[in-house]
Amino acid sequence: MFRLRRRVFKDRLDWTVSVSGEFEIDVYDALNPTYLLITTETRDVVASVRLLPTTGPTMLTDTFSSLLAGQPAPRSEQILESSRFCVDTARAPEATEGGLNRTTFLLFAAMIEGMRAARADTIATVTDVRMERILRRAGWPLERIAPAQRIGQTMALAGFLRNSDAALAAMYRHAAVEGPVLRDEPLPLAAA
Repeated sequence: MFRLRRRVFKDRLDWTVSVSGEFEIDVYDALNPTYLLITTETRDVVASVRLLPTTGPTMLTDTFSSLLAGQPAPRSEQILESSRFCVDTARAPEATEGGLNRTTFLLFAAMIEGMRAARADTIATVTDVRMERILRRAGWPLERIAPAQRIGQTMALAGFLRNSDAALAAMYRHAAVEGPVLRDEPLPLAAA
């Protein structure tokens, strides 16, 4: 997962991120987050996202607070923060009828299921306008907290994704799955 994050956020997007060798790891990874992973049959990670409770440190509160435009940061047991959403489209290239990546829909479904498992009703996230359009097309529209702002070369924004039966059904339909995608199967730690 950390290798995938490096390939996506440092190598492909050229973001200013913390890199240690082949890995992209930051301070939020030390806070015992929940990671949702999409893996191949051989357990290679092809997509991931990190979920953190908003009752402690979060990227939105402590790194991207300027995206709140003066509004208070979300802090609630019912709100999770998602970050480091990434899909290896080269290794998981299957597209849906609408042209979006199937693995993206699986990860969106996992996020909604993960939110429900944590007894939360909202996800707060920092994303870019491109992902905002993908979410809208997918049937899970982002509710902006404030207008988008340029951060480096990215038009970034903060927003909320709500727990929704309709959104979850849309993700299942787009991903061509019948129901739940989450499995509680911890991956063995591989040698670095």
